[in-house]
Amino acid sequence: MSPRPSETSAHSPWPTTPGQGKKREPERKRYWPLPGTEHTFPAEGGAGSFWEDRGDRRHAGMDLYAPAGAEVVSIEDGMVLSTGIFTSPDLVPYWNRTYQVTIAHASGIFCRYAELGDLTVEAGAKVDGGGIIGHVGEVLNLSLIGAGSPAYIRALKEQARMSMLHLEVFTSAPGPDPNYLGGNWFSSRKPAHLADPARVLRDSL
Repeated sequence: MSPRPSETSAHSPWPTTPGQGKKREPERKRYWPLPGTEHTFPAEGGAGSFWEDRGDRRHAGMDLYAPAGAEVVSIEDGMVLSTGIFTSPDLVPYWNRTYQVTIAHASGIFCRYAELGDLTVEAGAKVDGGGIIGHVGEVLNLSLIGAGSPAYIRALKEQARMSMLHLEVFTSAPGPDPNYLGGNWFSSRKPAHLADPARVLRDSL
């Protein structure tokens, strides 16, 4: 049953307990977002890690490498806030077109699942933890990566890592920002509402 507007937090679609002003804490389980794959995290500060220093930019999420077409599932129950294009050759020549889905989760966190080849959910839909929301896409066009490309992109080409899930976690709903593009933050100052996905995902182990 959908919560009445008067019982809904300004930051989350999940209801509060009537008369107490506290968010209801439903029973929940956290799932690994790539079922059937190893629970492997990037080394802290290393390639694909959260807040990795990429020279003129910082990595706003965490990359989990998987074959193109691998299933991506929601880590918790939630509601889809938005879907859309995440990368495109219209923005950066060596990018393929990929998609993102942002979900408000029952625990109060918000996750952006990105660099997907396709989506299986739409904005406004409720999703179950462990439910499929899309599939891993190939974000990089290796033939267009050259000497002028960023060093971290050239390294991905050398390792033939074209496909991955890019996961971002927020403590409040993310919105557009001029410092953000394609999973990177073009400022050394970390946004206060941006969280480390590894800390969240360790709960699924």
